[in-house]
Amino acid sequence: QVHLVESGGGLVQAGESLTLSCVASGITFSTNTAGWYRQAPGKQRELVATITSAGSATYADPMKGRFTISRDNAKSTVHLQMNSLKPDDTAIYYCHMKRAFANYWGQGTQVTVSS
Repeated sequence: QVHLVESGGGLVQAGESLTLSCVASGITFSTNTAGWYRQAPGKQRELVATITSAGSATYADPMKGRFTISRDNAKSTVHLQMNSLKPDDTAIYYCHMKRAFANYWGQGTQVTVSS
């Protein structure tokens, strides 16, 4: 059974930084793309960033230059470094992995950015 467990969320002020982590189990982490999504109150879940098994990263436009996704295959962990946080970044952040036709999600971690 696949489990994704996020950590690192919290309350910060605008301009500050946070790093989220997601530990995966029950899946061959090193061969699968990992990603982060977020969902703000009243909004649909949206893509934040993804990273392939080879380490190639892609970002949604609002996150480019501020967020960095990375992975540690030895620890089955994907990280999201978030800098220059804005109140609009307030959301629940979810870790995601896909294997064949199945999508796996973590339980989410809350990030709140105060102005």
